[in-house]
Parts: sequence; structure tokens; C-alpha cells
Amino acid sequence: MKVTYAIFGGILGAALTIAPAFAATITWTDWTAATLGATTGTASGTAGSVGISYSGEVAGPTTINGTYPSWGPAGTFAGGPVANAPDVHDIIALTGGTATGLNTITFSSAVTNPVISIWSLGQPGINAQFVFSDPFTIVAGGPSNEYSGSTITSVADTVFGAEGNGTIQFSGTFTSISWTNPVFENWYGFQVGVPGTAVPEPATLSLLGAGLAGLGILRRKRSRRA
Repeated sequence: MKVTYAIFGGILGAALTIAPAFAATITWTDWTAATLGATTGTASGTAGSVGISYSGEVAGPTTINGTYPSWGPAGTFAGGPVANAPDVHDIIALTGGTATGLNTITFSSAVTNPVISIWSLGQPGINAQFVFSDPFTIVAGGPSNEYSGSTITSVADTVFGAEGNGTIQFSGTFTSISWTNPVFENWYGFQVGVPGTAVPEPATLSLLGAGLAGLGILRRKRSRRA
């Protein structure tokens, strides 16, 4: 009997301590305005109640309030602590290269654990890059609906892609995020999101359910013996 209690206690403990236990619902930016420029481009929009502004390179074509790209399949751009892929089909397009400089996203209020989805970075033979000023974690990656490809990769604070796609997350609280794109490739782009409500991941729910169910069985057995 003691062994049985230990087993179910261990299951419940694991369910409560498994990490990451929650995936956050992301509010993706609805970009509503943009001006083109290699170093003087700008864009603005909102992610829920947070105002988003951007300065740096804005290359054509740039899709604002459009239908391209699809940001699919969903598993390429959502995973782990990020519950959902971009559902606004906006993108800020980049080509990168030596003629471009520093790119900066600024939030109207501090944001915790912001995310950036990157689409079609580089191509076979051209390993394009995002060189960030802050560390990040790749949380999802894979082919895109439009050009296939594979997941983005990283070394230190740099994202690489040769037709790479995926989502990265920054840990902590931010009012801005900056980077450069030193390698030219025509073209790739990004979307930025703000985490909102956290929901338990399916594996955590299953494990927690098993633990609670086990405790219920033990409670019934004890009641019969009383």
C-alpha cells in the first residue's frame, strides 16, 4: 500500500513540476502602416493592447493586412511555450546586406517573453542571418507552405537559415529588441508576438489527470476499508 501511494504521489508531483508546463497564447502584431527604406523604414501596429513600432529596413514586397505568407504549417511556427502560430498574415520584409543597419522593435509597454517568427530566411547556398542583441531560444521550426525548407538554427545570439523558418522566444521583460541582418537575400521577413494567457500543455494535462485519478482510486479504496 505504501508503494502505491508513492507511485501516485510521484505522478502528481511530476505533473505539477514538469517544465515547461504551460504554453502561452500569442497575440500577433496587426501591422497597419509601413514605409519602405533600407535604413529609414518604419512600421507600426498593435498586438492586443500593446503598441508596436519598428524602425530599420523595410523592403518590398511588404505585406500589411494581406494574406501572404500563410505562416503555415502551424507546427513550424508554434511549439513548446508558444501555443499558436501567427494568425495575422502580415510580414515585415527584409533583404539584409551591408547597406542595411540596425533594426529595432519597440513596445509601448514592457512585454514579458516576446516572440518573433521568421519566414523564408536565406536560400540554398545563402545562409542569411538575424544577429540579435539579446539571447533567445528557438521554440519551433520546419518547412513553410510556400517554399518548404527547414528549421532555423542558431549559434549564440545569431539565427541562421538557408530557406529557414521558425519561432524564437526571448526570456525576460523587454521594451525593445534590436538586431542586424548582415547577409543579403531576396527576400525574407518576420512577425512579432506578445504572450498572453498561459494554458497547460496536453502532456501536462494528461499527467496531471493520471495523478488525480490515481488519488481518487486510492481514496475510494480507503473508504471501502473504513
